Amino acid sequence: MAVHGVPSLEDLPDVNGKRVLVRTDFNVPIDNNGRIVDDLRIRAALPTLEWLLERGASVTACTHLGRPEGTPNPEYSLDPVRARLAELAPDVELLENLRFDAGEEADDPAFVKRLIAGVGVGSQAMMLGFDVYVNDAFGASHRAHASIVGPPRTLPSAAGRLLEREVEVLLGLRTDPGRPFVAVLGGAKVSDKLAVIEALLELVDALVIGGGMCFTFLAAQGHEIGDSLVEPDQVETCRRLLDSGATIHLPTDVVALGPGGTIGDPDDGAEVRSVGADVPDGWKGLDIGPGSAAQFADVVLEARTVFWNGPMGVFEDPRFAAGTRTLAEAMAATKAFTVVGGGDSAAALAAFGLADDVDHVSTGGGASLELLEQGDLPGFEALRNAPNATGS
Repeated sequence: MAVHGVPSLEDLPDVNGKRVLVRTDFNVPIDNNGRIVDDLRIRAALPTLEWLLERGASVTACTHLGRPEGTPNPEYSLDPVRARLAELAPDVELLENLRFDAGEEADDPAFVKRLIAGVGVGSQAMMLGFDVYVNDAFGASHRAHASIVGPPRTLPSAAGRLLEREVEVLLGLRTDPGRPFVAVLGGAKVSDKLAVIEALLELVDALVIGGGMCFTFLAAQGHEIGDSLVEPDQVETCRRLLDSGATIHLPTDVVALGPGGTIGDPDDGAEVRSVGADVPDGWKGLDIGPGSAAQFADVVLEARTVFWNGPMGVFEDPRFAAGTRTLAEAMAATKAFTVVGGGDSAAALAAFGLADDVDHVSTGGGASLELLEQGDLPGFEALRNAPNATGS
């Protein structure tokens, strides 16, 4: 059954005996020894792959890995991914890195034609064409790349289980959230998230802002920010947002690193202390303070829906992890419906052992923000216009 107009697996024709191309997001972290650090994205695709196999389909997956910039590069070989996939789903084949061909990111029609024909796409390419296409790569669906938007132009197509869940949850936040609906945003720069901030202010009852971006907002309030990260060209924009009448929660205290300190080096001997909303000259604010963390946690605990994207500080450095940890613990404890927008927030949850205590962890940080901002993604639009889609 289609969700928000996007066809589901059940909307496909009978796949028994058919060749199915599944666009997955196996862009997993791989260490210098060629070992996969975290195989979550591979395991997350298993429900879709197994559904197709159980119904007699011949399944081939395709994915990108890293940024090889349109040319084959052994550094971005999918061999480690292929080996892990063979352990988890031995009957699924995997093409080579889609981004080894410049046609992938350019949505080149010739590349799309080769892809769905199964010809010349990586060393594992088949000489038989594909009959059906499934998109299960939410983390790449905000890109109008060939493997995302090309196959649905001609093949019966559907969202896989992972993509379907992302559609259901994230579009549900736009259309029918439980209220109060609170969004918590962190990260470094206001400019990176300005569009989503403005979109969220139309959707939420309150916006909580931490991370590096909070200092540009604090500067807009007239606070001293020392050597903290700031975007001077965004101060007036932040002032406009603060004067809009929207409910925006900012830190009232921060944890700062003294002069000469090095981020990521807890043994540097530099002084670290909590200060108010004004940061002394020469100091860098790198986390929300304990008072702000408690206040933000209270906002989360009183909500009925919470969306979180971006850490509250440089949580990788234990001196500046407390704010993010407090927020993560509130996300785990609240009775609200909780959604985490992938990226560093998901990494923080995992680091604190709390990933299983929220309702939904998105597999795409950038994609989740763009979907909340715009209400659609190129990958979704392509599926809605597939030959088998209702109304197509």
